[in-house]
Amino acid sequence: MTGERSIEPLPGERLSVEDFARVVRLTPLVAIDLIVRAPDRRILLGERKNEPAKGSFFVPGGRITKNETLAAAFRRITRAELGVERSISAARFLGVFEHIYEGNFFGHSGFGTHYVVLGHELTLSADDLILPSEQHGKYVWKTEAEILAWPEVHENTRAYFQKGSPRD
Repeated sequence: MTGERSIEPLPGERLSVEDFARVVRLTPLVAIDLIVRAPDRRILLGERKNEPAKGSFFVPGGRITKNETLAAAFRRITRAELGVERSISAARFLGVFEHIYEGNFFGHSGFGTHYVVLGHELTLSADDLILPSEQHGKYVWKTEAEILAWPEVHENTRAYFQKGSPRD
């Protein structure tokens, strides 16, 4: 295979729509969620533009790709979701969470989306962030109490702050 490209994706490479739909239909996805705290302890939330959970407020995050190390994925996801690259060593690991949705990104019927999520907490000033608009329509900073009480926050985000979650 000298000179031929592998059929396996490169680290960080997005799959074709067809391949990604097949993966979502057949397997769990592994992702990193970023619980970003300001120095005053408020948490960053964004209103999701895409399914699953479209229209809900959620913490930033992203999927880990095939052949991508956790450290490389963390750097890529912080850069894409926060506009600043951070190392996984700068974060506190909160635990493993499961997010199961009836729907999927494609709007196809007949299958949902299952994420296994590695929650990581970072403390960053709002002034340090360059928040992109591709995934989230608007951003807000909320206290834990506000997150737990606000109905627009998705239950999977609320789980990061509830008693009995893996972070306790």
